[in-house]
Amino acid sequence: MTSTADEPWPVRKVSRLIGDWVNRLGTVWVEGQVASLSRRPGASVAFVSLRDPAADVSLTLTVSPAVFAQAEIAEGQQVVVLAKPSWYLSRGTLSLQAIEVRAVGLGALLARLERLRALLTQEGLFDPVRKKPLPFLPRSVGLITGRESDAKHDVVENARRRWPAVRFAIREVAVQGPFAVTQVIDALSSLDRDPEVDVIVIARGGGDVQELLPFSDEALLRAVAAARTPVVSAIGHEADAPLLDHVADVRASTPTDAGRRVVPDVAEEQALVLSLRRAAWRCVDGRVQRESAWLDAVRSRPSLADPHAALTRLDSEVTALAERARRVLATCLTQHERDVAAALARVAALSPKATLDRGYAVVQRSDGSVVRTPPEPGADLLVRVAEGTFSATASGPAPGDAAR
Repeated sequence: MTSTADEPWPVRKVSRLIGDWVNRLGTVWVEGQVASLSRRPGASVAFVSLRDPAADVSLTLTVSPAVFAQAEIAEGQQVVVLAKPSWYLSRGTLSLQAIEVRAVGLGALLARLERLRALLTQEGLFDPVRKKPLPFLPRSVGLITGRESDAKHDVVENARRRWPAVRFAIREVAVQGPFAVTQVIDALSSLDRDPEVDVIVIARGGGDVQELLPFSDEALLRAVAAARTPVVSAIGHEADAPLLDHVADVRASTPTDAGRRVVPDVAEEQALVLSLRRAAWRCVDGRVQRESAWLDAVRSRPSLADPHAALTRLDSEVTALAERARRVLATCLTQHERDVAAALARVAALSPKATLDRGYAVVQRSDGSVVRTPPEPGADLLVRVAEGTFSATASGPAPGDAAR
């Protein structure tokens, strides 16, 4: 049988069907944190709001006085309950009827934390490589802390002492109890989306293991690991060590230490700037002194102290060399003139013209050959004397030549 728009089921039937289905469920072990406890004197049952710290989910738990006597139950306590789901037909509400209630002891909590620590270590959430560095001077510091808490005062005051112009984006949330985890996660998400926030501080004062339990919650740890903004953990005192300290990018030993870590000290930075300016001045002054000394040394060199001296010396050398060259050339010319004159004298002495000048003549035939024997009569001759040449004709032997 199904319902239709024409034949809808009445509310009582739907509620009864839901109750039938719920009643078929068996018992279940449930773990949660006691968010509220209502126990009126003389009432047959006590009502407990059992909340999941990692999510905004809660269930109503009805506890009989006999079950109450099994364990001490208080608000904020972590408990494990064996319960039977029940559906109240008239009110249309679901609740859990407690059969057995066990308070989670410190040993069990620590054992769970160690298992979670091992799991997150294996996944690399504690690895220093993934941790982000803090900005030198954040535009705005996100602060997640309790309402009007000493931790808030310590972070803000110490940060402003170091850098008076620091700005804060503060989110006041529950830092213990069943609502702490969800409120801290929501505040973290809000600040991580803010483009002006460059670093987020999660701060809380000291407390015991159960009070600090929200800061070891797996949902919160994974939210911190996924945040894009660097996160500083400032939970409790030096001895307190929730798992948030290992997941956060920086662990501050106390909220006061967090205030000192997120911003630089203006006095220290001014001293550093002054020191660097002095160092830069010494460096520049030393460089100028060295270059000045080098320039003085260069200027003292003869080539720059009196550049004309080198030119004058070279000019004298050139003049002396030119004079020497002239003397050598004149000597060579004179010697060669003497040699030429001597050669000319020798040539003149050996020249036939000298013989001709003494009255001799050279007689040549018409073919140019020199006459060495008396020519035949009628031969044409050419006679060369000192002053020129003339033609002659042989007439025969001279008188007296035949007798010789």
